[in-house]
Amino acid sequence: MRRPLGGSDRGQVSVEFLGLLPLILLVLALLWQFVLVGYTYSLAADAADRGARAATATEGGTGACHASAVRDLPAAWRGGATTDCHPEAGLWKAVVRLEVPVLFPGVGSFPWHVTGTAGAAREDGGGGAG
Repeated sequence: MRRPLGGSDRGQVSVEFLGLLPLILLVLALLWQFVLVGYTYSLAADAADRGARAATATEGGTGACHASAVRDLPAAWRGGATTDCHPEAGLWKAVVRLEVPVLFPGVGSFPWHVTGTAGAAREDGGGGAG
């Protein structure tokens, strides 16, 4: 049997795939990082909401706010979490800042933070316009 002129193209798809594999892996890593950034925003907003509700619903105020805000965070996000809870014009305002992990939560983080803010009306009537 004769070979066609120009040789065979067997294995060409494998060579092309191997050439594109680094680009495919880079795109997947970037997509995963974007997912982590979005998830961190979601966690920060939810933690701030929980903290503000806990501060207004209990006698604990700032302590209850902080405890509630960080209680349900995953361990990888809990370590770098900072909270600021304070009464403001008839509400409890909670601000939660979380570190954004780099590719794998718990391994390292970016130098910037994601911030979630929430407020809940004070139930004790303090600070209101009566």
